[in-house]
Parts: sequence; C-alpha cells; structure tokens
Amino acid sequence: MIKAAIMGHGTVGSGVYEVFEMNAEKIARVVGEPVEVKYVLDLRDFSALPYGHKFVTDFSVIENDPEITVVAEVMGGVGAAYEFTRRCLLAGKSVCTSNKELVATRGEELLKIAEEKGVNYMFEASVGGGIPIIRPMLQCLAANEFNEICGILNGTTNYILTQMIHNGVTFADALKQAQLNGYAEKDPTADIEGHDACRKICILADLAFGDKFDPDQVPCEGITKITLEDVANADKLGCVIKLLGRTVRCEDGTAYAYVAPHLIHKESPLAAVEDVFNAIMVNGNATGDVMFYGKGAGKLATASAVVADMMDCIEHAGHRRRISWGDGSKNLLRPLDTLQSAWYVRFKGASRDLEALLPVESLTEPVEGVTVVKTRKLSTAEMQEKIEKLNACGEVRAAMRML
Repeated sequence: MIKAAIMGHGTVGSGVYEVFEMNAEKIARVVGEPVEVKYVLDLRDFSALPYGHKFVTDFSVIENDPEITVVAEVMGGVGAAYEFTRRCLLAGKSVCTSNKELVATRGEELLKIAEEKGVNYMFEASVGGGIPIIRPMLQCLAANEFNEICGILNGTTNYILTQMIHNGVTFADALKQAQLNGYAEKDPTADIEGHDACRKICILADLAFGDKFDPDQVPCEGITKITLEDVANADKLGCVIKLLGRTVRCEDGTAYAYVAPHLIHKESPLAAVEDVFNAIMVNGNATGDVMFYGKGAGKLATASAVVADMMDCIEHAGHRRRISWGDGSKNLLRPLDTLQSAWYVRFKGASRDLEALLPVESLTEPVEGVTVVKTRKLSTAEMQEKIEKLNACGEVRAAMRML
C-alpha cells in the first residue's frame, strides 16, 4: 500500500482527502495498489472528523516517515509551504501542489532539488484549477514552439465582469456578490488587482519559454478602474471586457508577459467565457490555437488535479518527469514599450484634440464632453506619450488594449 500525506486542510486540502476517499477503487486500479492518506498536517483541531486521528501538527512527522513517498502541499503562501516543500523533496518525497504563488516565485529552485533527488515536483492545479493545461503543454503540445498564450485566468474577476456586463451591476456591488457567493476572499486584492492571474501567466511563460518570468517584474493591472460606462462602450464597439493574462514570443526569443483588462471582440471564443469559468488559449507553431476551458477553481475540481499529479508520481515512481526552467538570467521578459495594440480610449475634452493626437479608427459623438475612440495600432510607449499630451488638454478617463 502507498502512503501519502496532505499538508493543509483548507478548501483544497479537504478536497484532496475527499477525492482519495471517493475514488479509492479507481485510484488503486490506475496506480496498481491502494493509496492511504496516512497524515494530514494542520495546526487547527479537526479531531471531530471521522479521520481526525490522522492529523498532525508537527511537520517532521511527515518528513521523517520513510513510508510517505508523495505529499500534497495545499497550504498556500511562500513561508511554511516553501520550507516544508523543500524539506520533503530533500527527504526524497515527491510533492504535488496547487500553490501558484510558490510555483511562480520559487519553482525553479524546487524543481532543481526534485531533479537532484530523483523525485517530482508537480503543479497541474496551480494554473486553471481542474483545467488540464500544464501536462498538455509538456506532453501533447511538446512538439510545438509556443507563440502566444492568452487567457482568462481568474474566476473571481471574470464573475465580477460578467455581472457588470449582463446585469448592469457596479464593480463594488459585483465584488460584494462574489464575496457572498464564496468566489472572492474577504481581502480580494490578489484577484481584483490581477496578482493571481499574474502568477499563473508567469508559470505558463516559464514552461513555454524555459526561463523564469518573475511576477514582481511582470506588468500587472486589475479591474478596479472599470466602470459601467466602459462596459456599455465596449458593447457598442462589438466587444466585451475581460481580464487577460498574456505572453507573446518575439522573433529574438524574448517574450512579452503582462496582465491587463482588454476589450475583445464578441466573435472571440474568450468572449463567451463567463462567471467563474476560465479559458486558456495556447498558440503553437504546428497546432495553431488550442483552447482549454472549465472551472478554474473550486474544491473538488482543484483537488482532482492535485490527486492526479500524486497518482502520476506513484505510477511513474522510477521515472522522473522532465520539468524545469531557468533562474531568470536569460532576461527573456521584454518591456511592453514596443508591444503594438489597438486601444479603447474614453476622453473628456475636445474631440479635435483626440483626432490631432491619436491614429483614430473610429470615434463617437461627444456626450457631455466625453468621446470614445478606437485607435489603430500603436505601441505602449506611444500610447503613454499620447495619454500625457491628452491629459494636458483634457482628461483620459480610461485606456485599454483591444484584442
């Protein structure tokens, strides 16, 4: 019998235990023998649970037990989660995680330790929850050079935007609804400011291009400035507003990576992705566009991806998965200055100033002095320069990329 451990008994951790119990026969059939969760690590008291006797508060119990060969890290953060993961790997135990912050910031180090110790560090659940994306990139799409990855990577922000688009709910009220429904945390900063999506696009860029993309260096803009006026204007332009994480390979081998709200045309498959659903579009030079769609979070959906990774570790215990990327020394992250985009601009002031300063593709008649413009393509640096000049003679109230 295989013995496993779970570190953390929050939403995902309890889900991991539940999946092992619920699908015990299927899991045993796939890996060739039964799998028992021997320990669950958590500081809180869960003695009332039917499996309360399995809880431990001392990590060293897991670390020093030679029977434990695979561990789920579902604690979150980069403090204890990093230290316990590192020590598990050093002790010769494979670790599977949903912790996108840890993978994005310390993944290259942990993967290197795993390689040295002949074990696995796997993280399918860190991007897209239950949506398969990591393994398809590493296996099914392995023959491709990746040109672009673009997606809706955060269900909370997508739910908020869906409420604004379809129900005319303000950002503040939509956020409250998300919190009441359990989609948003009490402190929603990581979601609404784009940090969660940023960590995920960094992991995808790491895998696609082979070197670390540091979340602290990747430009990141959330959805807090989007108004119902912007939503209505987007609709008139045949678009919807979505928060996208995006990375684009350049001819010289560098790549853009960023998170920002975009206006995307309603004909795009991404435009139809609503509520808490996620979708990730991967463009390979052989396959063209391939899209992965589903619930990007949730207890059992995310837990299923963690357990699947653990099963992979068990089933292929003698054959390590070849997953790695560099430490960032290649400096692949390209500044956004030269990225070309069409832009949506909402401007209060004289429309003649807009036409004088911007390469206008279309503009609306002013309403109470406010004009909406769709531009032809211009670089980020050019757009920033135009915004400064426009603000000198009026007020740019919104500026978003169009895709």
